[in-house]
Amino acid sequence: MEQSGSSKRLRIADIKLNSLLEITKAINLNAHIDELLKIYSDVLQRKLFIGKLMLLRKDENWRCILHYGIREDRYEAVVEHAKTYTSEREIKSIGGGKWPKNENFEIIVPVYHKNQPLAYVFLGDLNEESIGVSPAIKHLPFIQTLTNILVVAIENKKMAKESIKQAVFQRELDLAKEIQAILVPSKLPNTDALEIASYYLPYHEISGDYFDYIQLDESQFAFCVADVSGKGIAAALLMSNFQANLHALIEQTSSLTELVIRLNRKVIQTAKGESFITFFIAKYNTLTQSLHYVNAGHYPPLLHMEDTITLLKSGCPALGMLPELPSLKEGILTIHAPATFLAYTDGVIELENSENEEFGVEKLTDLFASNVTLHSNAKAINKSIMDALKTYKDKKEYVDDITLLSCRILK
Repeated sequence: MEQSGSSKRLRIADIKLNSLLEITKAINLNAHIDELLKIYSDVLQRKLFIGKLMLLRKDENWRCILHYGIREDRYEAVVEHAKTYTSEREIKSIGGGKWPKNENFEIIVPVYHKNQPLAYVFLGDLNEESIGVSPAIKHLPFIQTLTNILVVAIENKKMAKESIKQAVFQRELDLAKEIQAILVPSKLPNTDALEIASYYLPYHEISGDYFDYIQLDESQFAFCVADVSGKGIAAALLMSNFQANLHALIEQTSSLTELVIRLNRKVIQTAKGESFITFFIAKYNTLTQSLHYVNAGHYPPLLHMEDTITLLKSGCPALGMLPELPSLKEGILTIHAPATFLAYTDGVIELENSENEEFGVEKLTDLFASNVTLHSNAKAINKSIMDALKTYKDKKEYVDDITLLSCRILK
């Protein structure tokens, strides 16, 4: 009998050692999680003769990642009851618990790492005779160790996957930032006849705002501001596509009306109704002093000329919202220098103070009027407006991208 008992103990030791080697080898070979769970299940069910098992793992919430021996129509209720044990810290018998519909489990095996619970193993229908020694006494520490190896491997796989996803996301983010850096002009005019200055503050690392200055010929130039709905990489890519289309089409079109119609079609083709773009564009002829503009659903830029503020509203709805633009109206003005424009995005107007009150168009208009009088250059106007916005918001955070584009026509 002693030899028989010794032989059984040796056989169990071999099972444990071989099981550890098998699952460790599979982990080193980067086996899929399903394969690791299958090895684990085979060890407990076919080698240690445990008739019923449930393995709960902590993700965002506790969830069952492996089970057998439970009727499927009782599974959800059993899992919910098992979650009531997820504060246990020691291996213990739970056979007296009120399990639903007699789906009893006898033992719980907690798996911890640095005082943090990683998993709980629930064991039932223990066949003590088949393995010749009480599992509750001899094999539970081994099961705890094997589970720990399995769960840590799953966690590492999850972390590796997240790391890869993060690396891909970071590369996409870097690419979007590179694209965005290309979008905005690197140099704006600063002469005795024309001065343009910008201020650009993205809410995140990348922005859905866009501004531009385009020299069309010796006597004509265009400037614009746009804002795409949405945030992040998708918004940046859509705006990149929009900028490319704008630069291509503005050379081919004879009027801003035609340009905006064609841009609207391009946005619809690209965004497929999931995003839209508010857009203001103006074209100025230095020989005729005529300014043509279209405001496509954008907050109206401000024009200060002859001690009067004019809101540039003429235009149409935002681009990408409708296949045809109703009542599109191109604004036409004669400019009497000096004249100063301020174009901006909604992050300026919708900035809130501690009382949740928006800054609003009226405050911006008053601020702009006073700054045109006080300051002699476009950059100083932008700085004064940003200083006022910072004071207004006080300790509240910016909640959107902010873009300012000031243009002074001096001759």
